[in-house]
Amino acid sequence: MDDPNDVRVGIVGLGGIGHHHANRLAERGANLVGGMDIDADARTRFAEAFDAPVYEEAEHLYAEADAVLVTTPNRFHEEYALSALEAGLDVLLEKPLAHDLESAERIVEAAREADGFCMVGFNNRFAEPVQVLKHEQAEGRFGDVRHVEANYVRRRGIPGRGSWFTSKGVAGGGSLIDIGVHAIDLALYFLDYPEVVEVSGVTRSAFGGRDDYTFVEMWGEDAGPEGFDVDDSASAFIRGADGRTVSLEVAWATNRPTNDEFVIRGSDAGARFDRDSHDLTIFESRTGGGHHHADQRIETRENDTHATEQGVFLEAVAEGEAPTINTVEQALTVQKVIDGIYRSSEQGGAVRLD
Repeated sequence: MDDPNDVRVGIVGLGGIGHHHANRLAERGANLVGGMDIDADARTRFAEAFDAPVYEEAEHLYAEADAVLVTTPNRFHEEYALSALEAGLDVLLEKPLAHDLESAERIVEAAREADGFCMVGFNNRFAEPVQVLKHEQAEGRFGDVRHVEANYVRRRGIPGRGSWFTSKGVAGGGSLIDIGVHAIDLALYFLDYPEVVEVSGVTRSAFGGRDDYTFVEMWGEDAGPEGFDVDDSASAFIRGADGRTVSLEVAWATNRPTNDEFVIRGSDAGARFDRDSHDLTIFESRTGGGHHHADQRIETRENDTHATEQGVFLEAVAEGEAPTINTVEQALTVQKVIDGIYRSSEQGGAVRLD
C-alpha cells in the first residue's frame, strides 16, 4: 500500500495512553478499525468516543488489522506483542518494552523471528528540538559527545496511588520504569547508543507510602498508600564500554523544583534541552576576534511527539520496511539498564552488564 492512512490500525488497551493514541489517529484520518480491552467500561468509552468496533478478544481485532498499537499495563506487553507478531501484524509497543528483563528478552526474540516488526514508543525522540540536535550532532558540531546529564524530576507527580502504576507486580517498578525509561532512552540516543557495561544506582520510596502524602494535583485518583510497593525516585550513573557516561535523576515526588533538563557535553560544543518546554540552547567557545563564549537558542515548531511517532510507524507499515529508529534492540538495552539499577540498589554497589 502507498498511503499510510490506508493502514488498518487497531489498539490493544483502551484506557489512558491508548485513548490518547486513538485521538491522534482520528486527527490524522487514519483507518482505525477498532480496539480491544478486557475491561468492559473501557470498551464502552472507546466505542462511544470513536464510533469503532471493540473486542474482548485480541484475535478478533487482529483479523481486521494490518498493525496494532499495544498500550496495556506493562505486565501484559509480552502477551499481546507476541500474539500480534504471531498473527503477522506490525506492532507499535508503548514503553517500556516489558515489566521485567526476562519478558523483554522474549519480546525481542519473537520480533527477530516475526514477519512483521515491532517499534517501541519512545516518543520524546520525535520532538523537533531533539531532531535538530541530532542533525547538528551528525554534522559534527558537537565533536565527541561523552556525557549526558539526564533529568526527569517531578516535585509531585505520582500517577494515581492505588493504580497499576504503583504496583510492582503489574508495572515492574515505579518512577524508574515509568518516566526514567524515557530519560535513559533519550540520553543513550544522544550518545548513539553505546554498549552499556556498568550501572550504579539507588532507588527510593519516600513519599508514595505515606498517609500524609501532600500534592497539588495527581495524574489519577488517589486511593491512598495501600499497596504502594514501588520506587518514587532514583539516582544512577551509567557507564558505556567506550567511556561514554550518563548521570540520571528521576522522581515522581521529591522536595525540589521540577527538572526536565538534558545537558549534552561534547568536545566542540554542548547543549541544553528542556523536555517539557522544548527549549534548546547550544553552547560553544570560540577564538575569533578574541576568546569568547557563544550561546545559540534554537527555536523550532511545536509538534505532537506521539502523532509524529505514529506517522513514522504507519509509513513503515505502508512501505513494508521496519523503521531503523525506536528498535526493540535499543529498548532491550534500556530494559537492561533499568534492571541493573534496581539490582545495584538492592546489592548496594555497581552492577556489570557486559
